[in-house]
Amino acid sequence: MKQLLYLLFLLLGYVSFSQSDEEQLAAEYYKRGEFEKALISYQKLYDSQPNNYNYIFHLIKTHQELEQFALAESLIESKIAMYRNPSLMIELGYNYQLQDNMIKANACYEEALLKLEERPDYAPLIGRQFEQHSLLDYAIKTYKKAMALDPKLNYNRELATVYGEQGNIEMLFTNYIAYIEAKPEFLNSAKREFSDFISENRDNENNMLLRKLLLKKIQIQPDTYWYEMLSWLFIQEKAYDKAFTQEKALYMRERESLNRIIELALTALSEKENDVAKEIFNYVLENTQNIGTILTANQYLLDIETSTATAKDFPKIEEKYKQLFATYGISEQTLNLQIAYGNFLAFYLNRSDDASNFLKESLKLNISAFQQATVKMKLADILVFQEKFNEGLIYYTQIQANVKNSVLAQEARFKVAKTSYYKGDFEWAESQLKILKASTSQLIANDALDLKLLISDNKYEDSLHVALKLYAKSDLMAFQNKTDEAISLLDKVLTEHKGESIEDQTLYKQAELFVQKKEYDKAVSNYQAIITHYSDGILADDAYYYLAELYNNVLSEPEKAKALYEKIIFNHQDSIYFVEARKKFRMLRGDAIN
Repeated sequence: MKQLLYLLFLLLGYVSFSQSDEEQLAAEYYKRGEFEKALISYQKLYDSQPNNYNYIFHLIKTHQELEQFALAESLIESKIAMYRNPSLMIELGYNYQLQDNMIKANACYEEALLKLEERPDYAPLIGRQFEQHSLLDYAIKTYKKAMALDPKLNYNRELATVYGEQGNIEMLFTNYIAYIEAKPEFLNSAKREFSDFISENRDNENNMLLRKLLLKKIQIQPDTYWYEMLSWLFIQEKAYDKAFTQEKALYMRERESLNRIIELALTALSEKENDVAKEIFNYVLENTQNIGTILTANQYLLDIETSTATAKDFPKIEEKYKQLFATYGISEQTLNLQIAYGNFLAFYLNRSDDASNFLKESLKLNISAFQQATVKMKLADILVFQEKFNEGLIYYTQIQANVKNSVLAQEARFKVAKTSYYKGDFEWAESQLKILKASTSQLIANDALDLKLLISDNKYEDSLHVALKLYAKSDLMAFQNKTDEAISLLDKVLTEHKGESIEDQTLYKQAELFVQKKEYDKAVSNYQAIITHYSDGILADDAYYYLAELYNNVLSEPEKAKALYEKIIFNHQDSIYFVEARKKFRMLRGDAIN
């Protein structure tokens, strides 16, 4: 008995394997256009399982590809006699359509639609079959008729997809909105669908269509999800002030969490829309009693104020820090504010010793290992700022030991490499950077790769590393906010090491510093020099992109920007800037959608 079961098992396995093998072979023949061979394979499969719909429809399609319409018709009609599947009636109609007999074809299509009167929930089956043959008007008719016959059914999502295939974007938006109305949980999925049809350009026709439909919904039926969707649209258009108006309306209706508003402020801040971010954080302060939220909002407001301040404004900013500590104390709760204050003391007031002493007191608080590591990271940065490299390295090493395998530990390893590079210990720096190329943080991995390439590309040309040491020193000066001194040192590299491999990197670094100082003409000159003399170098696409950004966002010369974005599109398809360059080129050209 056991032997019989074993043989049966082997036989079934062989049949299953053979069938799977034959199916794969048939599909491959069909894909390659070898329809006679595909027909033989599908006929075998159909003969083995005559009730398998997959094999039936593949056999029909193969007959049609071979223009064996009579055989296809015979097969379809035999199955219609056996089954009540309306897809077969559509397939019969399509078989007539392929023979240019539209009278019979349409009669079959209408007969398939009549099946909805018996079973309205046949709509997905019928609609998909119409879509498969690009009979989109019939698909639309299917879903509309089913919903009219049974109001409990909702096929707005399917309708939206079909209208999208037709290019009828207004009806796509209309039907998705109707679907959201019935199923608000679909809101985030709808945003993903809409993102394919809108752009950053608020005057884009599709943007205007969606905006009009949402504003109309808010007027007639002011549910929260319409405010949320309109806010999302404004964020895509980078109209953060308008998004804020919607978020305020949403908050006033619900009076729940301020998280969405804070998230909007952070988005505006990341896009350097400081005025809008400041307005939003002030609104947060007016509407919260939560101490954590108050501290977070104040910290960001101080960051914004500091970023645009001059030296004469610094005492006023320091006083604001002190007032916050007087109100909320020096405790675990204000730790992030303490780190920000330490950073301000060292990097803006140039009081590094005060900053170090202040942060060392923070380490005495009852805080977690991760919080301790965060404080130590800032302490180490300050020590490197003071050129106390060995002390800084001790803290970075402690972080790696105390929060192993975290992103913070990887950041500490990168800073070990960067500090070693500042010191001129290029071999050790390179060994650390090799490890970081596989970092889980893409940003750290990219920074590590950039620094490794800088070292490896330039350390062999000069055994004494004179140019590389000068460059590293200028990099340290830039970190120390000694921008003028860094620029002068880079000038020395360009003068004394002209024609060496480090020249393009020096021009690029100097251009970044010129932009910081708002000396845009000098930055343009440097980027142009890279494009002219190093068009085959690894920084060519960087130079094209950032020169385009200057022309587009600062110098108001969009035509020049467009030409530079176009260079990336056609000459640097593998560039990390390719997607952004293409998007911005299309916007400047006035394309309707992304």
